[in-house]
Amino acid sequence: MMNIKGKNNTLKAVLDVILYENPSTQDEIAEKLGLTRRYVTKLLQPLVKRGVVKRAYILDLKKFDEFSEMFDEEPTSREHAGTFLIKEMLKNMAEQVCSQFDMSFDAFLKYDEEMANEALKLDFVTNNMHEKIRASVDTVISINPYSEFSKTMVFSEIAFDLERIADHTAQIANFVLSGCYEVDEEMLDTLKSMFKTSRKMVNYSMKAFLNEELDYKDKIMDYEERIHQLQKKALNNIALQMADDDMDKDRSTYYLSLSRVVKSFERIGDISVEIVDTAGEFYRNIPRTTTPERFRRQ
Repeated sequence: MMNIKGKNNTLKAVLDVILYENPSTQDEIAEKLGLTRRYVTKLLQPLVKRGVVKRAYILDLKKFDEFSEMFDEEPTSREHAGTFLIKEMLKNMAEQVCSQFDMSFDAFLKYDEEMANEALKLDFVTNNMHEKIRASVDTVISINPYSEFSKTMVFSEIAFDLERIADHTAQIANFVLSGCYEVDEEMLDTLKSMFKTSRKMVNYSMKAFLNEELDYKDKIMDYEERIHQLQKKALNNIALQMADDDMDKDRSTYYLSLSRVVKSFERIGDISVEIVDTAGEFYRNIPRTTTPERFRRQ
């Protein structure tokens, strides 16, 4: 017979699946963990009765906090258990968005419509994760609306920023589905550099926020300068091609769609700067500028 500690570890694994992987049925939970559906039901039944787990398989963080000590895990000294869980949710959302970004650009490189469609499907998961984080933040605030209110709200801001990044990656996947011409090698090299640079910016900005690694700010700002140099080069390339081209409707659509791809990389970089600025305010009370990043440049 499984001992109490082993049972608790299994229950924690079940709750982690509910928190981070958006299951819709107990069968799905059981399959992910290699358990029987009957055992999952047995574990969850007391929590469903107590209202800790809702029928749609969403955790009530307020009630979850009341019994979380059974897992022998202590929240950090500066974080409530609920906010600790939300940061874990943000980490998973960031990984999801980066996977969506990678798949979108891979589809772009290979001109693979099936892969582009799969990347767009990931956007629905990203949107769902954003909604779960927003709802969890509301729950944490309801536990104590007067404690660290503004800081807790920052989690919703970061989730919204990640969703915006995902929306911009969708523009890259949509290029493949728009029936446009393939991109020439010179332009493709510039776009590869834009992808690598903006991808690093997303990664470093989330490390800054999740781990309080604010030293990444200087590196991110260097990359931000680089991304705008590449954007200028890409748009000049498009302008030169347009000047030499016989502009029919199809070619006009191609240049418009390609410009949107370039803009998407630039906006992903700008949002990454906003995230690292938010990290500075969150951890060090460094005020964020009220001027959007794209308007701060000369």
